Amino acid sequence: MEVARADLVGQYVGHTAQRTKDVFTGALGGVLFIDEAYTLTPEGSSNDFGREAVDTLLKLMEDHRDEIVVVVAGYTEEMARFLASNPGLTSRFSKFVTFEDYSTDELVTILSQHAAASGYECADATVRELRAHVDAIPRDRSFGNARLARQLLESMMTSQARRLGGLSSPSLADLTTLLPQDLPPARRQEAAL
Repeated sequence: MEVARADLVGQYVGHTAQRTKDVFTGALGGVLFIDEAYTLTPEGSSNDFGREAVDTLLKLMEDHRDEIVVVVAGYTEEMARFLASNPGLTSRFSKFVTFEDYSTDELVTILSQHAAASGYECADATVRELRAHVDAIPRDRSFGNARLARQLLESMMTSQARRLGGLSSPSLADLTTLLPQDLPPARRQEAAL
């Protein structure tokens, strides 16, 4: 079962503990995956219901340690802060996995696979331009990884639709092929404008 803060945290005192128990109970016998777990312990907030969710989870994890696998995920720095927010967290999580960002080739493959699943294909020239485009994107804290590939494809599909809007009778190849001009302007060009 995959959950996020909104699935665990309630709106009033006592609501969070019950919501968290309900979610946890629903995952017994399987895996509870908490995405962006660090949002349960927001920096600078001491009176947040997220801390109640963490306290409740800790107790439930101890009581049911042989009945469930709990996975918490999020950005590396934020997760380190999350784990340090409560002494019981680090002792409950014995395995840590850090995933590297996808390479340019991997992101191009992900985008191409998503395009194919949506009935599109990238022309060879598009793939070359796509590699250059992805290479130019800074790999900083805002880098979206696989989300970047999805957003880039969505942008390309929108651009292609606009481009084809001017054609009176586009062919099937026109409708299904993404061209280099469907790529958004490179970030470095946008910054120069």
